[in-house]
Amino acid sequence: MFRVVPKATYLPDPALGQVLREIRERESKQSQEHVGFNAGVTAATIGRMEMATSKPEWGTVRAVADALGVSLVELATAIEEVEGKR
Repeated sequence: MFRVVPKATYLPDPALGQVLREIRERESKQSQEHVGFNAGVTAATIGRMEMATSKPEWGTVRAVADALGVSLVELATAIEEVEGKR
């Protein structure tokens, strides 16, 4: 007999959104439009990621990190710092 396992629910990550916005505004000083263009997504996508109203795919996170000029390690470290302050 098979057992039904509930599908994991992944919610948008507010720490990711906070870090993306901080890097974009404070370090790279780019608009959402500029980051989106360089990442191959729309400014609205960047806005949804920053507001934690979307669950971006891994490739999108990588592209946005590249557009912001940060490595995934730097991004993950900053997210962990934000989560540790909560």
